[in-house]
Amino acid sequence: MTKIADAFANGKAFIPFLTCGDPDLETTEKLIGAIAEAGADLIELGIPFSDPTAEGPVIQDANLRALSTGTTTDKIFDMVRRVRQTVSIPMVFMTYANVIFSYGADRFLKTAAEIGMNGIIVPDVPFEEKQEFEPLCQKYGLDQISMIAPTSHDRIRAIAEQANGFLYCVSSLGVTGTRTAITTDIGAMVKLVKEVKDIPCAVGFGISTPEQAESMCRQADGAIVGSAIVKLIAQYGRDSVQPVADYVRTMKTACRNAQ
Repeated sequence: MTKIADAFANGKAFIPFLTCGDPDLETTEKLIGAIAEAGADLIELGIPFSDPTAEGPVIQDANLRALSTGTTTDKIFDMVRRVRQTVSIPMVFMTYANVIFSYGADRFLKTAAEIGMNGIIVPDVPFEEKQEFEPLCQKYGLDQISMIAPTSHDRIRAIAEQANGFLYCVSSLGVTGTRTAITTDIGAMVKLVKEVKDIPCAVGFGISTPEQAESMCRQADGAIVGSAIVKLIAQYGRDSVQPVADYVRTMKTACRNAQ
């Protein structure tokens, strides 16, 4: 079975994000296969929620589109079962505590592991409360991915010590969305992490261009892109598979250039 570490085994990783069910689950399934083939090293799959914390309007709208087509957690699990027959790269769920609690935390995490997911990212559960899910993640062999922000400062070392899989470095304060410039000293954040633990660091929030991806990968181990991909899906709908695959291929090349 794949492990999250595999995503970083061959140099700088490119990590795209999709909102499951946007525009529908059939298209999401095709997108996963296409972006894995186009060079994605790990895929973040968002489980839609009506009140997504930390998300800007682009991903908020994607959540609402997905929910409006009847996307449910069980339907997403079924889709992942099908995807795992052909896609072997690591995949993690990005969702919210309410989604997991309403499904039943034990049942959610057990099923996620059984269908071949490798971890979870729960942005509305702070480090101090990670014990909500950590014991169950350990029980089922999932990595609970921690996030560090530019304001984390003294907490970065503590978070790094207990981190699993990879560390999600938030490049900018505020909500998700593309940015014209990223001014955070990512290198300094990564340095603090590596002093404590040898764990991959991937940067997300605001990356949309190949130049930004290459710049971030020079300072970290990978780049995460969500809003720019979700914008393409909003633009092309069911015809988004090829445009998104082309975009992922371009971004992966940029990450590779940062080796």
